[in-house]
Amino acid sequence: MKAFLDFEASSLSNRSHPIEVAWVFQNGRSEHHLIAPAPGWDDWDDASEAIHGISRATLKAEGKPHDEVARRMVEALTGHDLFASAPSWDGKWLSVLLRSAGLPRHLLRVRDTDEALRESVVEILRPVIPAGRLDIEVHAIVANASVAKDEQPAHRALADAIGEHETWLRARQAARALVLDLA
Repeated sequence: MKAFLDFEASSLSNRSHPIEVAWVFQNGRSEHHLIAPAPGWDDWDDASEAIHGISRATLKAEGKPHDEVARRMVEALTGHDLFASAPSWDGKWLSVLLRSAGLPRHLLRVRDTDEALRESVVEILRPVIPAGRLDIEVHAIVANASVAKDEQPAHRALADAIGEHETWLRARQAARALVLDLA
């Protein structure tokens, strides 16, 4: 099953660490976790805090222990296809979280949400669209689904993961509508 995930982080520096994670499965089931800082996670950028609105005090008061969140992610997400809109950043923070919990950093892997969109649209269209036209139709549907999402991310993990899931749903709906039009 596909899962769309998003992290928020302490900053965009080399030393940044995850402070929030959420994922939404293709069936709409979701989870969200604030992450209490692990020992040594002292990076912080006030400008980043102004964007996501999560304070250090909130993390200390409401965040779950980093190793607990990491284990929950492994439990919930192993065996699923994971997608994020910024896989290099989200993959970095996933790796930091897993390593800090003493887990292998590549236990979970994240791919670009655009791959999920393309794969799903191809799956729907391949039986009815001629091979020479398939790439054109897939590109158009993925581009339109992506443009339809909000221009600015919410910069909260659950809202952004839901946004990625909704983009995927729009792409699938558009592909199904095209199939019906051709029938």
